[in-house]
Amino acid sequence: MIPPLNEKKKRVSKKNKSSWRKHIDTKDVDDFLEEQRLEQRLGEPFAILKDEQLFTVDTAPNEKQLSAKEKKRLRLLAPPKCFSMLESHSKVPDPITKRNRVRTKEERKCPILKRKEIERKRNGILKYREKQRIDDKKKHDEKLKEAENDEFSKDIWEIEDKLGGDEWIDKVTKRHTLRGTGKLNKIIPRMQTGKNKHVSNIETPHPGISYNPSFKDHNDLLVDIAEKEAKIIKEEKHLNRVTKDVFKRVAAEENSASWLKEMSQGLPNDEDHNEEIEEDLSGKPYKSVNPPVENKKKTEKQRRKQKEQILLKESRLLAKQEKKKTVDLHKLKLIKAQIENREKKLQKQKQRKEKLKMFKSKEPKQLGRLKYEEPDMVFSMREDLTGNLRNLRTQGSLLTDRFRSLQKRNILAVTARQNHKKAKVKKFVKPGFNDNWKKSVANINISPTMK
Repeated sequence: MIPPLNEKKKRVSKKNKSSWRKHIDTKDVDDFLEEQRLEQRLGEPFAILKDEQLFTVDTAPNEKQLSAKEKKRLRLLAPPKCFSMLESHSKVPDPITKRNRVRTKEERKCPILKRKEIERKRNGILKYREKQRIDDKKKHDEKLKEAENDEFSKDIWEIEDKLGGDEWIDKVTKRHTLRGTGKLNKIIPRMQTGKNKHVSNIETPHPGISYNPSFKDHNDLLVDIAEKEAKIIKEEKHLNRVTKDVFKRVAAEENSASWLKEMSQGLPNDEDHNEEIEEDLSGKPYKSVNPPVENKKKTEKQRRKQKEQILLKESRLLAKQEKKKTVDLHKLKLIKAQIENREKKLQKQKQRKEKLKMFKSKEPKQLGRLKYEEPDMVFSMREDLTGNLRNLRTQGSLLTDRFRSLQKRNILAVTARQNHKKAKVKKFVKPGFNDNWKKSVANINISPTMK
């Protein structure tokens, strides 16, 4: 932004380093340095380069024309494109020309020790590890030869253990004797048969739960949790709106007055009674609420006309039905299309029901009184991420996770923590165990005859 001509230049103290940095303008220097760095990366600018460096005149092909097979072979010999990211894309030379290289284990060995080892190998003196390696290789080669020569005459699955298959031996004895043989009979739990096969034993967690996740995975996890929380808040607001917010808060006096008014609906009031008295005094004729009606019989003419109207109505209805039949014959194509649409709709409903049935079969079943509910996802905020396991704050529990997994796979029934309240016991002291028995004895009056 160019300052106006009439405006005076501000004079600011630049005594301190912070004030100097604040009030100095280094934009032109930064732009120059940035341009210089770009030239270093991409090479010298076109203005400095000569025409011979920029352009070439091709008079004849320098390289021999290769066939498709030869080009393919050259491409196979070339390094893969995925390694192009590791290569340097800048033309800036390396400032450190001589770099220290980490020597291999063989290079680091002492030359005197190397000579000694070579002499020992010539004389046949080997180390224990080398001997072991040679023996292991021999054994491995022998096993391979045996496997090649074997004709597979025996069926290993048909051989049964006598002790395991004997029905006269007790189960406890079998388990005790087979414990060290590796052929222990497995006891399958009762609930194992109805296990949910659609859920894996150990589910892969969300990648955003990792102690060192990528930005995208962690962001996706936070978005999912925020959507779930928003859904819960929306449901709570809806419940409050249709329950609490429907009823207004009214004072006790207004509530009693409205209750009295509602309860007194339909009862005679003093005002209505006064109006009736005034009407009686005015001299107007009295009218009952339900005045009597004269029972006039219909004449023969009226009955005949009524019968004619009924017959006419029936004939019209029959004519209408006949007309509808003829119209329906002309509407066969439309009716056929309606039937087809109806069948398609029923087919779609059937498919939807089958999908719903499949979806419900994958869900955990209700084995007990309670249904299975998905637990809240474990997550860490961005400020809590440390990048190493030492400073990581523990979230969740491995034991509860395994317990929830067993419930989800229909192996265990869903339970809830029970809080049993202790019954209040009424305490009292029996009369025989009272401490006031001495006082009661002292208050007894002894008669003179007893003396």
